[in-house]
Amino acid sequence: MSSPMPTVLQVGPYSFIFFSSDRSEPAHIHVKRDRQLVKFWLSPVSLAKNRGFKDHELNDIAQLVEEHEQTLLEAWHDYFDP
Repeated sequence: MSSPMPTVLQVGPYSFIFFSSDRSEPAHIHVKRDRQLVKFWLSPVSLAKNRGFKDHELNDIAQLVEEHEQTLLEAWHDYFDP
């Protein structure tokens, strides 16, 4: 059975995750650190929602999402379209 919150990637303090309830939405990734959470749409990468990250850190996270966009998209399709 699939985890309700699979971690797709870990980079430094950041966990890149999906929520199993996200199936009906376009491809995206949630990135969390401590109690902060941000959501980025994939393809093209754009900020969807931010809870707690400061702008300078958002820029760093956006760059990580862009660097790993292909991997994240493949993981999305593997998880939601098996």
